[in-house]
Amino acid sequence: MHRIASSLLEAGCLLALSSVPADAQKFPADLTQVSLEDLMHIQVTSVSKKEQTLSKTGAAVFVINEEDIRRSGATNVPDLLRMVPGVNVQRIDANSWAIGIRGFADIYADKVLVLVDGRSVYRPSFSGVLWDEQDMPLENIERIEVIRGVGGTVWGANAMNGVINITTKHAKDTQGGIIAAGTGSETSADGLVQYGGKIGSKGAYRAFGRYFNIESSILPSGARAVDGWHGFHEGFRSDWELSPQDSLTVEGDLLRNREGQTLKGVVFANALPLQADVNDRIEFNGGNILGRWSHTLANGSNLSLQMYDDYYSRRVEGLNETRNTVDLDFQHHVAIGSRHDVVWGLGYRMTSDHFTPGYSVTILPPHRRDNLFSTFVQDEITITNSLSFILGSKFEHNAYTGFEYEPGAQLVWEPTKRQTLWASVARAIRQPSRKDYGLSMPFAVVPVSQGGFGITELVGQLHPKTEEVRDFELGYRMQIRKGLSLDAVAFWSSYRHLMTLEPQDPIFTMSPPPPHVVIPLMFDYKAHAHNYGAEIDANWNVTDRWKIRSGLSLLHMNVISNPDSRGSIVANEGNAPKYQFQIRSLVNLTRRLEWDTSLMCVAHLATVPSYRRLDTRLGWRLGESAEFSVVGQNLLTPRHLEHGDEWVGRTQVERSVFGKITWRF
Repeated sequence: MHRIASSLLEAGCLLALSSVPADAQKFPADLTQVSLEDLMHIQVTSVSKKEQTLSKTGAAVFVINEEDIRRSGATNVPDLLRMVPGVNVQRIDANSWAIGIRGFADIYADKVLVLVDGRSVYRPSFSGVLWDEQDMPLENIERIEVIRGVGGTVWGANAMNGVINITTKHAKDTQGGIIAAGTGSETSADGLVQYGGKIGSKGAYRAFGRYFNIESSILPSGARAVDGWHGFHEGFRSDWELSPQDSLTVEGDLLRNREGQTLKGVVFANALPLQADVNDRIEFNGGNILGRWSHTLANGSNLSLQMYDDYYSRRVEGLNETRNTVDLDFQHHVAIGSRHDVVWGLGYRMTSDHFTPGYSVTILPPHRRDNLFSTFVQDEITITNSLSFILGSKFEHNAYTGFEYEPGAQLVWEPTKRQTLWASVARAIRQPSRKDYGLSMPFAVVPVSQGGFGITELVGQLHPKTEEVRDFELGYRMQIRKGLSLDAVAFWSSYRHLMTLEPQDPIFTMSPPPPHVVIPLMFDYKAHAHNYGAEIDANWNVTDRWKIRSGLSLLHMNVISNPDSRGSIVANEGNAPKYQFQIRSLVNLTRRLEWDTSLMCVAHLATVPSYRRLDTRLGWRLGESAEFSVVGQNLLTPRHLEHGDEWVGRTQVERSVFGKITWRF
């Protein structure tokens, strides 16, 4: 590590002394110099699948822009999401996170839909998002739009509590080259090589390769875990302006990850009743390609056609899953008269999988092909110049529960140019997954009479239901004065058909030996919940060189079993903090020297104490095209826990330091 750090220092000195070409790629404009009036008019697309200004949206939206990303000091997307009010990020170990919006945070985050350039990365095998698979160069992200609350009206199933939409930069905005290298106490190596250029007079491209290596973290006992990981990511993007009315985007990725984890409990079905901690090796290989054509019609309306193919193979707990997904999406945005602005679309998705049994986990049937058909329509109706009403719904047909609908309505009122009030009501669902339907997995050893033993076993449900939420929100945005703005939202959500584990009649079995009793715990949907809370986001440009952004989120969860339930609830209300507070300070000390600091306070969980997290970054621009930065994370304590799940061996988040140098040419 010392040799790497020495090399970085030498490279920084050389870059400072070297000349930079006149057309070198420059760093993004400093958004501490952008007025709040401009920030309120940032264009977002995630709320209605069309471009609209942030101030006119009828939803709780937070935008992480490219300058936020650069000055965060983060090396991954989960750490970026910590700055969003209402989003709870819990690191489980060095390669896995539980990320939830307004509660329900677990390793799969099954109530949050995540997209990258319109491609869903929500996995239909176990319901949720595996964040170790979402590696990407942060330098290429244009913005991350986070919707807190229901997003199913236009995005469909699984957007129950929110949508995280990651948008990468247009290829024309990444011309030239980037070489970046970093090292630190936790991330021992992080490197990026990228180059972008023109294709004739109508096209532009970029291609990149990235490598990273994360060291193993520390267990609560103080011993070193086996959760270290490393990966490679190669990718490209090309954008074409085929004509004044037509544009085309083609992009693709190849990813390879190798990582570890510690499993606890009944790991091997052929070694009953052994319960032990077992070190497991995870292997992931994946690739995707996406194409999107956009066309503007003579009447000013526009349409788009998008298609992607996503393939991956993942081996974990001895279980090997291969999956291929093909998705086709058509969308049309048209104004009808002077009062109606309509967006509608059609979608089709086919996903095909194959599973081989793991150490103890089995998915049946081992092969399955599912189809998802969908359509949506949303109309923004202008009632007056200051009042609009948005009404729409998504309609889907899935292979598990058949026809589903997800309606939503919003009312947006702008009493003045500096104020916006909005209210919304919506319904959304979580579509059942392969786990819900066909899982078989020993869970725990329990004593039985006469000296024997029993095994509780998780069992899928042949007739799964959709989990459902009905959400009500009231929001207010205000530019209090020049340089000071406030965004606040209050919400109340009612959940039905939440998953429970219902005990079934015990079964005596001889296989696998020795003879034992099996107590099936079948997935069922016999719980409900009521959540309510509030989120506040405030921006203050103190001076031309100093910006402060703070956020506060309050959450109350009440998860209750139905009267006919005899089992336990899967959703754990104790795994969501009742409050979170964060404040970020961005200071330009000089024209080339930046100092950025963030402080976060998170309330305790059922099995995790409250903690405070302090991160700081010092950035130095070496000329117009090079930058050196040093980041310290979790500086207040040597280490702390963030997640309470005991199934996978959780580790502690350590105090760390990271240095990085970036050269754009």
